Amino acid sequence: MIIVPVKEGDNIERALKKFKRKYEKTGIVKELRARQAFEKPSVANRKKMMRAVYVQKLQQVEE
Repeated sequence: MIIVPVKEGDNIERALKKFKRKYEKTGIVKELRARQAFEKPSVANRKKMMRAVYVQKLQQVEE
């Protein structure tokens, strides 16, 4: 359960923004989307590998 402490006199939009940020950090939406369709382990591994290669290239360009 997500709890957002709201101080008295705090703006409701600010509290809503805090809630949305905490909700995104939990990764619930990402997990729900992943569970909608089965992904073969080989496809998942391929995606993970391609992401690692992409990140490594970005780091090399940065240096």
